[in-house]
Amino acid sequence: MPIVDTKLLSAGEPRPGWHDRYFRSDLMSFAYYDIDEGASIHEHAHLEEEVWHVVEGTLRFTLDGEEHVLGPGMAAVVPSNVPHAVRAVTEARVIIANHPARGRIQRHA
Repeated sequence: MPIVDTKLLSAGEPRPGWHDRYFRSDLMSFAYYDIDEGASIHEHAHLEEEVWHVVEGTLRFTLDGEEHVLGPGMAAVVPSNVPHAVRAVTEARVIIANHPARGRIQRHA
């Protein structure tokens, strides 16, 4: 899968307000999210390093207990096993890369 047209990927909603398109390479996984204003992810941590790139909108991003406001063009690098949480201040669009690749995204019905 050397070329991926993300517009053609099936969309899902793994959490309320988090609309994703998701794919993986052998070593990394990528999520393209359109996030509704006010949607959030509780504090959590995982083995994979994770990089969040904000394309549009504003996020309130808590990384290891410290809160940051991220806007377009900003990125947050989340090291392995570091707690983080996210809330969309406005509608937002982000790209998230994980290394190594995360398992399959679990989508809620």
